This record gives sequence, structure tokens and C-alpha cells, in this order.
Amino acid sequence: MPQVEITIGGRSFEVACQEGEEHFLHAAAAMLDTEATALSSQIGRMPESRMLLMAGLMLADRTAALEDKVRAAETETAEARARLEALESNPPEAQRVEVPVVPAEVTDTLAELAARAEALAEELEERDRA
Repeated sequence: MPQVEITIGGRSFEVACQEGEEHFLHAAAAMLDTEATALSSQIGRMPESRMLLMAGLMLADRTAALEDKVRAAETETAEARARLEALESNPPEAQRVEVPVVPAEVTDTLAELAARAEALAEELEERDRA
């Protein structure tokens, strides 16, 4: 079982851990050290056991808040999945949408206007050439 030296709040500790878990122990110790260092800078020197207790409580408080957020997100996700499944199993009926049709007279009139415009354009081009 490997022995790992960690530093928390400026104090060194030797801790045993399972083979291959040294990285996780260092990460956890770094989190605890961050809290202990913040405490030491605010309160000053304090007994080791009190520093570790307070730092642990601060981490536990942060963890509890994150667990609440995770539970809320899981509930929200479950509700969204239920709504999605309900919609997939019973899709809403397709709505009929009526599109207005342009009357044939309007189309004919527009075609006639376009033909007149083209004729006028040709006539102007011929006058320009002359």
C-alpha cells in the first residue's frame, strides 16, 4: 500500500492509499488544502484538528449544494424525457393549412404587364442604337 505525502493548510501528512489511487488522493488533498488555506488566512493559526474539521465541513457544504443541483437537474431531465415520450407515442394531429391561391386573372395580367415592359425596353434599346 503506497504512502503519499500531502500538504493541507501548510502542514504535511503521510497517508496510505490503494495502488493506483494516488492521483485521486492528491486531488482530494488539494481541495481540502484550498479550504484550509482560506480558513488560515481568515482566522489565523488554529489547532490541526479544528482546521481539518472546518475545511471538511466547508467541502461537505459545497458537496451538498452540488448534490441538490444534480437532483434538480435529474428531475428536470426525467420530466423532459417523459414529455418527449408522451409526444412520440401520441403525436399531435397534423393541422390543415390553407394557402391562398392567386387567381388566374391576376397571373394573366402580370404576364401581360411583363410582356409590355419587355416591348418598351426593346423599343428604347432600338432608339438608343439609332
